[in-house]
Amino acid sequence: MRMAALILFLIALAGPRSVLDFSEFKTEGIDIVLATDVSGSMAAEDFILQGQRRNRLEVVKAVMREFVQARRSDRIGMVAFAREAYTVSPLTTDQNWLLLNLDRLDLGLIEDGTAVGSGLSSALVRLKNSNARSKAVILLTDGVNNAGQIQPLEAAGIAKAMGIKVYTIGAGTRGPVPFPVADIWGRKQYQAVQIDIDEETLKKIASETGGHYFRADNTEALREVYRAIDQMEKTEIKQYGYREYRELFPFFLSAGLLLLFAGLLLENTWLMVLP
Repeated sequence: MRMAALILFLIALAGPRSVLDFSEFKTEGIDIVLATDVSGSMAAEDFILQGQRRNRLEVVKAVMREFVQARRSDRIGMVAFAREAYTVSPLTTDQNWLLLNLDRLDLGLIEDGTAVGSGLSSALVRLKNSNARSKAVILLTDGVNNAGQIQPLEAAGIAKAMGIKVYTIGAGTRGPVPFPVADIWGRKQYQAVQIDIDEETLKKIASETGGHYFRADNTEALREVYRAIDQMEKTEIKQYGYREYRELFPFFLSAGLLLLFAGLLLENTWLMVLP
């Protein structure tokens, strides 16, 4: 009996349990790369954030942060481009890591220029080995492609062949915008500068890949753009899992104690060995 009791105690220690409820839940499985223009023109201060004039990149970073934080089930990567493109973060579900690298994004990190085609191509490379059910690039720029080895529409053709949607965003107000310059004493002054966006090409990229083109000329409009894309890029994937369990170790523990007690009782009564 002692051996049987020991076996029951070992089973109890293993923590046996039975499934009470088979549950089904859903999540969204999408890989997204954010391709962002960090060229010199993004220093234009035609956006307002928290009541203060801010440059375009600062506002874009703030809105992108909100977008990332709202998509906890997706893998998100990030690419920045000016004259050249580089990977800020590969696809990841680690939001803290992604946001840390987003915070490091700044003007002047890359030689000035606007390589829209290179930025899109770099984003596509990040998605090349993705097996996600849905893949998308959100490409934001405030200028005209004037650098890089690949043209934007060539990159769009590659995206189409890969089955990747490209959402394009033209960021900035129309007409002359306030651009910060330093006077002879180093004080910040503003100069009215005309910054043109190649909306026609951005529209063609989006149309070619099944995406959509947006124009954002203020902070709230930019937020609305990312909210709209957030709603467009939702793909439900069913997942199954057991969530509710019934712990069985008390039954094995009780049975073991009962056997042990019974064995001790018998050894001291009916099965007692007299000297």
